[in-house]
Amino acid sequence: MPLEFNTIKGFKDILPADPFQTLDQSGVGQLVEMGIKKGRSARPDLKIGICGEHGGDPDSVEFCHRMGMDYVSCSPYRVPIARLAAAQAVVKEKLSGEFFVDK
Repeated sequence: MPLEFNTIKGFKDILPADPFQTLDQSGVGQLVEMGIKKGRSARPDLKIGICGEHGGDPDSVEFCHRMGMDYVSCSPYRVPIARLAAAQAVVKEKLSGEFFVDK
């Protein structure tokens, strides 16, 4: 039986969320942002997305939108959550009057 994040003593005291479910925006997120900028500087029409459990997490979906990703992909049972999170990210962006990333 594999270990789960919630069962490993002390992890919840160190990390705010399960890193296998929610993208670490301040750590891994910096690497993602760097990769997107460098990739698009070399090829502006580069299609970028994320797949896996992170693609169905609302916080991660909003982050992907802010970074200018083109798509997220996730397991079928998480698709409704991902679609709602993507729509909310667009509405949030429009209401704030700021565009997160120029493509």
